[in-house]
Amino acid sequence: MKHLRLLLSVLMGLLPAVVLAAEPVTVAAEPLTPAVPAAQRPNIVLILADDLGYGDLGCYNADAKVPTPHLDRLAREGMRLTDAHSASTVCTPSRYSLMTGRMCFRTGYRGGVYTGVGGPGLIEKDRLTLPGMLRDQGYATACVGKWHIGLTFPTADGTAAHALKIDNPPAGPARELERIRRVDFGKPIADGPVHRGFDYFFGTACCPGTDWLYAFIENDRVPVPPVRTLDASTLPKHPYANDCRRGLIAPGYDLEMLDLVFLERSKAWLDGQVKRDPKQPFFLYHSMQAVHLPSFAAPAFKGKTNAGPHGDFIAEMDFIVGELRATLQKLGVADNTLILFSSDNGPETTTAIHMRGDFNHDPARPWRGVKRDNWEGGHRVPLIAHWPSRIKPGFSDATVCLTDVLATCAHLIGAKLPENAAEDSFSFLPELTGAPADRPRRDYTIHQTISLAMAIRRGEWKYLDHRGSGGNSYENGELKPFALPDTAPDAPGQLYNLKADPGETTNLYFKHPEIARELKALLEASKAAGRSVGKGKVRP
Repeated sequence: MKHLRLLLSVLMGLLPAVVLAAEPVTVAAEPLTPAVPAAQRPNIVLILADDLGYGDLGCYNADAKVPTPHLDRLAREGMRLTDAHSASTVCTPSRYSLMTGRMCFRTGYRGGVYTGVGGPGLIEKDRLTLPGMLRDQGYATACVGKWHIGLTFPTADGTAAHALKIDNPPAGPARELERIRRVDFGKPIADGPVHRGFDYFFGTACCPGTDWLYAFIENDRVPVPPVRTLDASTLPKHPYANDCRRGLIAPGYDLEMLDLVFLERSKAWLDGQVKRDPKQPFFLYHSMQAVHLPSFAAPAFKGKTNAGPHGDFIAEMDFIVGELRATLQKLGVADNTLILFSSDNGPETTTAIHMRGDFNHDPARPWRGVKRDNWEGGHRVPLIAHWPSRIKPGFSDATVCLTDVLATCAHLIGAKLPENAAEDSFSFLPELTGAPADRPRRDYTIHQTISLAMAIRRGEWKYLDHRGSGGNSYENGELKPFALPDTAPDAPGQLYNLKADPGETTNLYFKHPEIARELKALLEASKAAGRSVGKGKVRP
């Protein structure tokens, strides 16, 4: 059975991909004199892990208990950024911001994360995206793995599945399953990656390993629809296995093989693209399931570490990075490929609790907080940049947000960003390559949580415009042992000096009220302006 599953995943990965007709709509990016000549424009591979903490990698945490040799090597040979942040502390808004260079709270979306056939697509039809900008500049573009920014699934009568009024059952899992049952899987799906800048997509609507819909999407179709409810009795049993919804699953969809299926798809696309047009630059967005719960490592990785099932899952993630890099080398394009590796937010609560207690491994080390929290552990993430021909080995402590990837790529290839795009995106290319710092620089960074609790950081000062974590509850339950006393419990917000107090232990709200007021005013002004990048500024 084990060999059959592996064979199935490989076969799925090597099936020829037929790009279905789509009507992408993007905002054209006007060409400038390229920062890199057209013939030398780098390929770009963006690898996004899921719920990977700052302390999960050996290159960021000397006390990490899981070996990550491939990522450690990538960091050693490239640039390791130590003050990088996801745009949100949970998946959906974080990924919207990565693809658009815009903070998700500006859309008005107040939900946490999409599930099942949730929608509509958050990325507006006429909004410039990272893949759209690159495609307009001649790049081939592909997205493999988890999308999670919303889709519009059709029903037989043309109603969007997410908009269905379902009175019976009234709520809960049964209602989510009923929505999926009403989807007409013979019709194309709207608002997906192939409508927002990608030439090709293979992946899932939401979390691949825990959802109400367990089925792959290729371009804008579901080739193999779900037909039955997930049988949880067949799944591994351990503390990291409980975050798994009893959704509808398609035949051949194996929860332990997902990341290897995605790997084979990405490898096949890279191979096909380079052989088809070796001179055309490409952009691959490889969006992992790992290391989001449940921690279901593939059979080949079980027991490979001394840090339990989740440690094995991290090892699989690291292996995949190594395989993608080896594929680039095999194809002869590694030297002119920019690899960016990061995570969509901090580590999950259950992961952090059990990895700390069972293996003395802290996924958020050295920061306070975890996924959903506005403290650093919720959004400070690894960010590694590797480009042999341009990036010298080293590290940077510049403050960077994943919204900045879009402006950085535009700066790199000389594409002009219009005023109505990438409103929170600043180029960090100067930090990577020493390029001229003639573009607007990041003066402040905004953070948002699952509850839309907001924070703002400028220099060493960070202001949280709320009490508590802004996400998880530390008053009761498993997180209570990690609660820290608020040194200013009567304050309406929190003010920390991260240089003097990186652990965010001492609330200086009343000691420095003028700084708290100034940062609060700056946050409100940015909300009102709808952007962080000032209008009329030179945009790469």
